[in-house]
Amino acid sequence: MTVKVEGRGIEILEGKNFCNVSTLREDGSVHCVPVWVDIEDGQPVLNSAEGRAWPTNLQRDPRVTLTVPNMENPYEYLEVRGRVAERTHDGADEHIDRLAKKYLDKDEYPYRQPGEQRVIIRVEPEIAKVRGG
Repeated sequence: MTVKVEGRGIEILEGKNFCNVSTLREDGSVHCVPVWVDIEDGQPVLNSAEGRAWPTNLQRDPRVTLTVPNMENPYEYLEVRGRVAERTHDGADEHIDRLAKKYLDKDEYPYRQPGEQRVIIRVEPEIAKVRGG
């Protein structure tokens, strides 16, 4: 059963809060990295470059857990458990620029690498809960 992120969870995702993305490596161990996050239509939206570990892990196993602490009160956080709903290159360069504006107040993502292909990953939540506070 899928759910949408609502209420306070949306506020946390819209804030300048980092998202810890937890995926499974091929050997079954957990891989966790901090990334920027966005929200569209109740779904968390992530952006990365092809070839990085966590997007590669999600190609093999679409299950993912996101933890987004409120930077103003890190005891309050949004937990999302779900699966990849969509993976696309369409609009990924523009999306990373929007995230750069949100997190760095820069109009363009300043860390682009030559030949890098950006990818958007939308997560379909099965559980979305704000915890702590």
